[in-house]
Amino acid sequence: MFRDFIEILILSSIQGISEFLPISSSAHLILVSNFYDLETSSLLIDISLHLGSLIAVIFFFRKELFDLKNNKRLLSLIIIGSLPLMLFGYILFTTEFIHLLRNTKVIASTTLFFGFILFFADQRKTDRYISTDLNIKSILLIGLFQILALIPGASRAGITISAARFLNFDRVDSSKISFLLSIPALAGASFLGLREAFEQSIEINSLLLIATFLSFIFSFFTIKYFLQFINKISFNIFVIYRIILGLILFLIIYT
Repeated sequence: MFRDFIEILILSSIQGISEFLPISSSAHLILVSNFYDLETSSLLIDISLHLGSLIAVIFFFRKELFDLKNNKRLLSLIIIGSLPLMLFGYILFTTEFIHLLRNTKVIASTTLFFGFILFFADQRKTDRYISTDLNIKSILLIGLFQILALIPGASRAGITISAARFLNFDRVDSSKISFLLSIPALAGASFLGLREAFEQSIEINSLLLIATFLSFIFSFFTIKYFLQFINKISFNIFVIYRIILGLILFLIIYT
């Protein structure tokens, strides 16, 4: 049981931190599970980890989300922007094609490629803001980009932030758009397999609760401090990290 807890702690920290940073949480979870052969790694654990992140982002943005009178338009745009990902994600999940993408070569390639995309996107000027410039056209473009996040290593946060930066939203607003778009995405990932979770043993269900709680903690503080510091720095630190990680993975694959 102690080993299970340590493994859940590791997976929760990876999910909570990397879900909202432009470095791909799914890639890191797959890599850690593959290289270290974690006994607790499973689809049910992944669902719990995503559920924790979902609760965290809803809790953090609770004022905006529950203030329907003043933010009805914003919430409608978030739903519209999430439709492409929800549609394609459902198709990949039901056809099980998504499992073919969960390999190290794909992750290494996408980690590098989309790292460079983030770099070029972050060079754009800033002259658009959520409060005045986020409309159906821009949210749909960001939503279409978000489909690429179904490929492990691409990073849902990285893709949406890159798309928003290409549209000239500043770093903070680009990050907020990414966080808000994560709600439908995380909800889909969480609830798609919840029925399966209830069919497991009591011991497994207790692990799921622990995973959800720890993921919530790591996710909440990642969102909080990321928004505080991202306007003071560029995304270059994440670009460099992705390049280093991608190169290391290619070395592992071909040596």
